[in-house]
Amino acid sequence: MIQVFVTGGTFDKEYNFITGELYFKDTHLKDMFQLGRCTLDIDVRTLMMIDSLEMTDEDRNIIVHSCKKSIHDKIIVTHGTDTMVKTAELLASANLEDKTIVLTGAMVPYAFGTSSDGFFNLGSTLAFVQTLPKGVYISMNGRIFYWNNVRKNRKTGFFEEIV
Repeated sequence: MIQVFVTGGTFDKEYNFITGELYFKDTHLKDMFQLGRCTLDIDVRTLMMIDSLEMTDEDRNIIVHSCKKSIHDKIIVTHGTDTMVKTAELLASANLEDKTIVLTGAMVPYAFGTSSDGFFNLGSTLAFVQTLPKGVYISMNGRIFYWNNVRKNRKTGFFEEIV
């Protein structure tokens, strides 16, 4: 079984056509798994629905606690891209050596349709979490990164290895 923890981020944002604002309503993960014809045994649990720029240390501690308490050793965390590395660092320092944890997100909300990278990132992450050794990783743009060797390039909008 794969545990999926939802925290919000661009992945799950909705667009208000009247005000032009982005907001949270509910996660799209279950629909995405169904549309992708996913046959894996997956448990989706929403921990919070917030933008990662608004994520506090208390919120990050909820993510760490949930990963520790999970009976599953394969965990995906959907997360906003702006502070994903910060959360990954905290997870890596939390003595979770018996688990494979992969954080992923999107630059464009899934609700925007085919222009979203969310569906692709989720599919890649499902493959990565099943095949990687124990540890904490970030999956974006079809690539996998060690948590401590990645950054979001704010000029290009892509995640990249730190060299």
